[in-house]
Amino acid sequence: MKQSEAFLQCQSCKKILFSIDFDQNLRVCTYCGHHHRISAETRIKWTFDEDSFEELDTDLRSGNPLEFPDYIDKLRLAEEKTQKFDSMTVGRAKLAEMPVSIAVADFSFMGGSMGSVNGEKVTRALERGVKEKCPVIIFCASGGARMQEGLLSLMQMAKTTAAVQQCREAGIPYIAVFTDPTMAGVLASYASVADVIIAEPKALVGFAGARVSKQAGVSKVPDDFQTAEFCLKHGMIDTIVPRKEMRSVLISLVKTLGGHLFVEGGAK
Repeated sequence: MKQSEAFLQCQSCKKILFSIDFDQNLRVCTYCGHHHRISAETRIKWTFDEDSFEELDTDLRSGNPLEFPDYIDKLRLAEEKTQKFDSMTVGRAKLAEMPVSIAVADFSFMGGSMGSVNGEKVTRALERGVKEKCPVIIFCASGGARMQEGLLSLMQMAKTTAAVQQCREAGIPYIAVFTDPTMAGVLASYASVADVIIAEPKALVGFAGARVSKQAGVSKVPDDFQTAEFCLKHGMIDTIVPRKEMRSVLISLVKTLGGHLFVEGGAK
């Protein structure tokens, strides 16, 4: 490891951290507790049983139906940067040997924006839970709908929410985890209608960002406005869970909410 790679600076408190200690602490600052953003692959590795993840729906690709200028170029840059074709990674995994259908967002791919592929992957993850009779867990991280796809992007809000309703009618537990940030169209659709909503500490959660709100004349807000803590205080989420405790809390929830599925032998 190069000397420059041995240290890094916390994005929040600006203190210098040892890279090894930082990674061992699951990329959470040991001084201020700031939860830095992580990739979908890293989150899956740290959350679910080792080697249990099976990625699905990898053949889906975004097009450019509106012929939006430079959209394809931006997609290619994002693909090259992240080595994936969308911000959402979906598939099957196990949590303490219990099967789950999962979707994990990655903010580094075009800000985790929800386009037609993203919405389709989320919908399939929810429908897979119904079909295979197993709980669904979705880690959210998004700046909102992808403007380059226009109404095709916005319609994903209705489609994903309808898939959540299918889970509800089938008695399939759906757990959403808000990570930094969970905003706009994602928050206003499948993210906020889960059976249980968890958030990481100080995650940005809201509909319109601070700049948009200011343009609309909203300037006097609490210091903790649009944070996980503010949402918990006002009943929008159920609990805040530090990253180190996330796996154990999810195991407990899946056992409690999905126990009937495993007893019946429906989940495989």
